[in-house]
Amino acid sequence: MSRLDALRQHSLVVADTGDLDAIKRYQPQDATTNPSLILKAFELPGYQELIDDVLSETRNEGTDLVDRAKRSVDRLAVAMGSEIASVVPGRVSTEVAARLSFDTQASIRKAHELIELYDRRGVGRDRVLIKLASTWEGIRAAEVLEKEGINCNLTLLFSDAQAQACFDAGVFLVSPFVGRVTDWYKKETGRDYAPQEDPGVAFVRGVCERVNQGGYDTVVMGASFRTVEQVLALAGCPRLTISPALLEALAAADGDVAPRITLSQDGTSRRQPLNEAEFRWGHNQDAMANDKLAEGIRRFAEDQHKLEALIADRLATR
Repeated sequence: MSRLDALRQHSLVVADTGDLDAIKRYQPQDATTNPSLILKAFELPGYQELIDDVLSETRNEGTDLVDRAKRSVDRLAVAMGSEIASVVPGRVSTEVAARLSFDTQASIRKAHELIELYDRRGVGRDRVLIKLASTWEGIRAAEVLEKEGINCNLTLLFSDAQAQACFDAGVFLVSPFVGRVTDWYKKETGRDYAPQEDPGVAFVRGVCERVNQGGYDTVVMGASFRTVEQVLALAGCPRLTISPALLEALAAADGDVAPRITLSQDGTSRRQPLNEAEFRWGHNQDAMANDKLAEGIRRFAEDQHKLEALIADRLATR
C-alpha cells in the first residue's frame, strides 16, 4: 500500500492546487485554491479555453479596465472551482480577495457574489467553502456567513487566539499552517527541526487538541506543508491539504502510516469566547503569528494584483 493510501485511513486528503490533472491523478476528497495557486494555474494549457470564455463575458462590461479585471478574477476563480468541483466528490475552497481582510462587510458581500457565481454554474453552496483570512474582521464575516448556511475556511491561521476566535464563531473549517510556522522559527533560530519537535507540527497538534478539549464542531485542516515528514507527523488530523509534489512523493512510497493525532471530543475545557481586545492582545503576543499573518495577506494580495494585471493585458489585447 502506498503511503498516500495509508494516510487516507487516518485523515481526509485534500489537494492544495488548482491543477485539474493533478487533482484527477491523486483523487482527493476536496481541493483548496488561493490567489497564488490560481496564478500558477493561469498558465496551464488545460485552462486556456476556460480563461478565454470567462474573459469574453467581461470584455464589454463597462469601460474601466481595472474593474473588469477584478471581476474577471472572481469569475475565473469560480470557473476553475466549478471545474474542480466536477472532479472531487467534496468541496472546493475559493478565497475572498486579501485586500478585504480587514473589512467585514466587504468580505460578506464578496462571499455572496462568489456563491451567486457558483450557483449560476450549477454548483451549490454545499460544495463550496469561502476562504477568509483569520483576521478579527474575517472571523466576524465568517460568523455571519455560517449563520446564513455559507460554510467558511479560515486561512492564514498562526496563533492560538485566531484558532479560539474561529471556534467561538462556529467556523466550519480552519487551516492552521505548518510550513510557514516552521519557516519562521528556522529563520529565527538557525535550527533544522526533526518531525517530533517541528514547531509547525506542534502548533497544528495544539489546535486539534483545543478542538477536542472544547468539543467544538470546527474541522481542523493542516496546511502549508514543506515535507512529507511534516504530513506524516500530522496523520490523524481530520483533513490535510497537500501540494501535488508531496502527494506524488506519498503515492510513490510504500509503507504503513501510524496515526499521530487521536480525536476524542469531550467538551470539558470549553473556554469563554474571546472579545476583540482579548483576541488582538493574544495574537499580538505571538511574534511569529503577527509576522506570518501580515506577510501572508501581503503575498496573496500581490499575487491577486499580478493575476489582475495579466487579465487586464488579455482584455486589452484581444
